[in-house]
Amino acid sequence: MLTQQMTDRLAQAFWDTLLMVGVSAGIAVLAGVPLAVFLVTSERGGIFPAPRLNRIVGTLVNGFRAVPFIVLLVALIPFTRIVAGTTIGVWAAIVPLAVSATPFFARIAEVSLREVDPGLVEAAQSIGCRRWHIVRHVLLPEALPGIIGGLTITVVTMIGASAMAGAVGAGGLGDVAIRYGYQRFDTTVMLAVIAILIALVCSVQFAGDSVVRRLRAR
Repeated sequence: MLTQQMTDRLAQAFWDTLLMVGVSAGIAVLAGVPLAVFLVTSERGGIFPAPRLNRIVGTLVNGFRAVPFIVLLVALIPFTRIVAGTTIGVWAAIVPLAVSATPFFARIAEVSLREVDPGLVEAAQSIGCRRWHIVRHVLLPEALPGIIGGLTITVVTMIGASAMAGAVGAGGLGDVAIRYGYQRFDTTVMLAVIAILIALVCSVQFAGDSVVRRLRAR
């Protein structure tokens, strides 16, 4: 049985995890979508061709994606201290979570943008649409279901990463699992954390799938 104190601690850890993942996901969307648009439109033959810059940005994105989250978490400690003013706690965890999630989400969004029918872009160009209008009114609306699906995958991945960040003092459910479950050999706490994480992931996946279905039905 969980004590009232532990129940309160789990509830606070749950909200801390939601805060970490929610803010980081918001940053990933704000940075990842423009990054994906740039990667698609700046390639050779794109509507904003800049192949050299495209290769440079693509290499940087691939570089950040190649680094395991736990390594990135440690490597970004000096940067995290500058941005958040601390290296422990929820807000400190948001920095590496956002840095890790942005290139991951950008590549998924890029795939969705590339799947847009080129004929739609050509049709928009033929009637004199400006390039930014094509991005706003053709590429993004057509790719939106795939982008939302990619965001769902990204958020689910970030939930797992936030639990991992808890092992190094970031707070949240991972911190409770390590400190009060693993280190104290309390199986009940471990099972409670696992159950909450499973419920959270299933809820996010269900919500994301529902939005995608509605968008595609339109």
